[in-house]
Amino acid sequence: MKNIYLSGLVLALLFVASCTTASNSANNGNSNRAAMNTGSVTNSLGNAANTVANAVSNATSTTSSPEGFIKDAGMGGMAEVEFGNVAAKKATDPEVKKFAQMMVADHTKANADLKALAAKKNVTLPTELDSSHKSTLDSYNSETGADFDKDYVNDMVDDHEKDVAEFEKQSQNSTDADVKAFATKTLPTLKKHLDAIKAIKAKMK
Repeated sequence: MKNIYLSGLVLALLFVASCTTASNSANNGNSNRAAMNTGSVTNSLGNAANTVANAVSNATSTTSSPEGFIKDAGMGGMAEVEFGNVAAKKATDPEVKKFAQMMVADHTKANADLKALAAKKNVTLPTELDSSHKSTLDSYNSETGADFDKDYVNDMVDDHEKDVAEFEKQSQNSTDADVKAFATKTLPTLKKHLDAIKAIKAKMK
């Protein structure tokens, strides 16, 4: 009888020990899963933060520095006047000729404003066209008639789409208040040019 009692007691103890082990295993498993879930959440938040940081960085990097923008605008404005002078003489389409004359007048005025801004910021503006713009000017000088009109109009559409996009970025995001003011002031004129040359191109098709 005593042996039977002892055997039952041993079995009971073994059962309790087994339950305790199973419980500990379950708790450890839950703890590990909770830790893994917490880690996943932390990693997700970290990745989201990195994504936002990269987006901000990319947005900033797409906007030229104030000095770079001034120099680029100087080159572009000088080119538009020179191209416009050629087109005002060579264009066969009256509307293209009128547009070219507007380009000379408007960009001459904008260039004067830019020159004052550059002087205030101690930025040296370019005094002659770079190789790319010289190549375009040479091409214009070698063309005549409808071929010239078509190439000039196509170039003006492309140039002004890029200009409007860049001036919009500067008017919104420039770190220099004076550059932002210049971009904001000049932007409506560039948009007017873009609308006008797009209308001319549509009629030429």
